[in-house]
Amino acid sequence: MPSSSHRPRKRFGQHFLHDARVLARIVEAINPAREDFMVEIGPGEGALTVPLLEKLNRLHVVEIDRDLAGRLSDPRIEVHLADALEFDFAQFPEGMRLVGNLPYNISTPLLFHLARCAERVRDMHFMLQLEVVERMVASPSTAQYGRLSVALQARFQMKKLFNVAKGAFRPPPKVESALVRLVPLERPLRVDENLLRKAFSARRKTLKNALPGIDFAALGIDPRLRPENLSPQDYARLSMNSIL
Repeated sequence: MPSSSHRPRKRFGQHFLHDARVLARIVEAINPAREDFMVEIGPGEGALTVPLLEKLNRLHVVEIDRDLAGRLSDPRIEVHLADALEFDFAQFPEGMRLVGNLPYNISTPLLFHLARCAERVRDMHFMLQLEVVERMVASPSTAQYGRLSVALQARFQMKKLFNVAKGAFRPPPKVESALVRLVPLERPLRVDENLLRKAFSARRKTLKNALPGIDFAALGIDPRLRPENLSPQDYARLSMNSIL
């Protein structure tokens, strides 16, 4: 461990990070402490697992690929053979730190899944498609801003740390990548997921047409605006005053 003999499986969205300089930058950004309760999602061939273990007493990993999980033989690793989309991360103690090169084919639903246990998390560091990271940190009234932006910005302070080229992976993905940091807000906003889904399924409509039945004037919101024009704070106000 790590080994490059495993053939990447397309159905798992496997693109293994192998660039030593990129891996060193990731570990530096995470800055692990010996006693941290850290969980790596999708350890793959162990390229990030090994340098993390140099800094930690113990590491939990969630891996769906049985062959790869079987190679993680270090006694300091506790392997959870599971699909991260279905795994109950709330079973871990408060203050856990989540890291990983997330499978790009499930990155968005996985982020929504992880956001539901934000109150138990200290921070998250994930490698994702650059396009997804740009959506996560996007500002209102921009093309990238959408449901994912609002849902995550309501719960986390986020920062794109650096971009990663395609050649840092085996096999190279079709898109550029980036490392992003998510830190839970001390006072998260309560945003109704059904309201968000309904609003951004009609993002080109005005609010009056996208979300009928809401008294926008009473909330001081212009009903002629579009869903992409509202901030997470606006959606929190709508969530408190709407029944969808």
